[in-house]
Amino acid sequence: MTARIDELMARIEALYDEIENEIAERRQRMRYRLERGKVRFETEALRQQREWREGLASFLSRANPWHILTAPVIYSLILPFVLLDVWVSLYQAICFRAYGIPRVRRSEHIHIDRHMLAYLNALQKLNCVYCGYCNGVIGYVREVAARTEAFWCPIKHAGPVRQPHGHYAQFMDYGDGARFREGLNASRDRVTRGE
Repeated sequence: MTARIDELMARIEALYDEIENEIAERRQRMRYRLERGKVRFETEALRQQREWREGLASFLSRANPWHILTAPVIYSLILPFVLLDVWVSLYQAICFRAYGIPRVRRSEHIHIDRHMLAYLNALQKLNCVYCGYCNGVIGYVREVAARTEAFWCPIKHAGPVRQPHGHYAQFMDYGDGARFREGLNASRDRVTRGE
């Protein structure tokens, strides 16, 4: 990897840190804290959230009929998502162990906590659980796939890739056959070290 790419990656990491700091400041403004992974709202903040909750009947009466009619299509995806989650977990349990790649922790990707917000009604909470799970599975699967790609085929694509995974910047340039074997070994070393 070139010094310029190293510099850009460091700037990206610094931006992620800035985002995390901003979120931490907003946590304080929303009057909650995290204790051992659990959200704890101040009593007054929780009381106010309950006042903001819209009842289920009112919520459904105002709903767009198309939203209600398409809900079964949305929720039908739960089966493929669960199957994908289970299959990818099995895949990495077998293959990553064989390759010496550190396993991806599901808990770092799948976050289900928005259903704890007192201003959401039961249906909104269910929607939040569903979205948190499905988007978390996608993030989890993406990291498993990224580590697999870094182990087997760490070559950049010929054209631009929008929002590539975190390993991509270290991949070899497209067409650089002279460095392929050396670059493949270096990428495998990085991914098995958990970098």
